[in-house]
Amino acid sequence: MTCSQGPWPLDSGLKTSTGQTVENATIDLIVSGFLPFKISPVNVFDLLFGSQRSFLARSFFTTIEVGLRYFLFAGVAWVLAYGLFRRRWLHRKIIARFPLSGDVLREIGYSLLTLVIFGLVGAATITAARLGWTQMYWKLSDHSRAWFFGSVACTILLHDAYFYWTHRLMHHRRLFPLFHRVHHLSTNPSPWAAYSFAPAEAVVEAGIFPLAVMVLPIHPAAFGLAMLWQIVFNVAGHTGFEFHPRWLMNTPLRLILNTPTNHVMHHEKMRGNYGLYFNIWDRLMGTNHPDYESRFREVTSRPVS
Repeated sequence: MTCSQGPWPLDSGLKTSTGQTVENATIDLIVSGFLPFKISPVNVFDLLFGSQRSFLARSFFTTIEVGLRYFLFAGVAWVLAYGLFRRRWLHRKIIARFPLSGDVLREIGYSLLTLVIFGLVGAATITAARLGWTQMYWKLSDHSRAWFFGSVACTILLHDAYFYWTHRLMHHRRLFPLFHRVHHLSTNPSPWAAYSFAPAEAVVEAGIFPLAVMVLPIHPAAFGLAMLWQIVFNVAGHTGFEFHPRWLMNTPLRLILNTPTNHVMHHEKMRGNYGLYFNIWDRLMGTNHPDYESRFREVTSRPVS
């Protein structure tokens, strides 16, 4: 298929391997015991972005897609850090103890609720895009290849700024109990804490999707790449192990990159270190914890046990 035709024929006569049209090859799925809708055996982009999807179906598939990414990356991090390499990496455990099983189960429980909310907000945003209310575009040929990758970078920078300022706002004493207290129940977070939010915070965190497609011309695949960056960085920041080399703090990279130590200290101390991907906003606003760099050096200087 040529680029000028668009990368995915979302609304055209797709056929299955048996030659059936999508419409004739669909299967029924029952949701909530009585609500049937059709699932086409085609690629995930049609399931998420096809114009014929009902809101309920789109919410379901968006929840599944986000959930698969969460469980894949958090699960891999859990198996590696808390299973296969638990002893070998122990000297890099930022807080030198492991979270309780009850804490981990709570993190997974709230994350499941978050996935549903992400699915609803995602479906609403996609529906708005299909109606032409956003700047999301569907054909790769509508913008240059350079902009495709540029929009990924712009979304990451936008998300970093959005996260920093909403995060600081949710630490206001009147907002914290409703929005952010649940996430801070994880004082020694595990990978599963990445999406452990109260419902109100989950709505705020999901807000990056409608914001990005309102202010940027962006292809669904470009936003997907930005969210792939998000889940990798998010899970790594909550895993509880410092993987950056000790020399990071001796280079200009310390002024730019955030580290797991930075975010784990935020969970531990409750104040400071509000950034997500980068350390730029914390440095500009003077909100880095004063012990951040020394804590990083301490963690990365521990002898291998």
